[in-house]
Amino acid sequence: MLNHRHFIIYKPQGYLSQFVNNQNKRRNKKLLGTLHDFPEGIMAIGRLDENSEGLLFLTTDGKVSEQVRSKKIEKEYFVQVDGEITDTAIEQLKQGVEISVNKKKYLTLPSKAKRLDPTPTFAPPIRERGESHGPTSWISITIREGKFRQVRKMSAAVGFPTIRLVRVRIDNIYLNSMQPTDVIEVDHFKIKKSDT
Repeated sequence: MLNHRHFIIYKPQGYLSQFVNNQNKRRNKKLLGTLHDFPEGIMAIGRLDENSEGLLFLTTDGKVSEQVRSKKIEKEYFVQVDGEITDTAIEQLKQGVEISVNKKKYLTLPSKAKRLDPTPTFAPPIRERGESHGPTSWISITIREGKFRQVRKMSAAVGFPTIRLVRVRIDNIYLNSMQPTDVIEVDHFKIKKSDT
């Protein structure tokens, strides 16, 4: 019987959520395999795009991957957006917004969204509040689906483009005090599948 291995990592900005680079145009890209001596057959569960960061699960067990990617599992993101986000925009995010998925219009499922106060501090900061290129604000968005670049598309759809995106929670597992490039091996993912 194969003993599967599981990891929780803080994916830094600038890394692809993959281990093998089979596209020549990406040969200079940073891959997750450089962060740790991972076992053969390791895969990311759900992806974070190159410019996004935060909590990512890795496993050698494809069944676990399917479980975590299901719509029963919440994924929470802290998002720094361009401008002072309005209550109206936050309500739109909660209700669902129209984005483009595979060049087709798609209405996102209802989500949880709120303004973050106090604002989180992730190092290094990308843009400080009140710098010359305008104000920013931080929001939390929690979704149960994972279309390509969905959260970025959602914030843009309500008029507040994403500057920084950090996944801080998958179900009941939090990023907590992890720092970029941190890797923690775990026995299994204790997913509770909250129904809220």
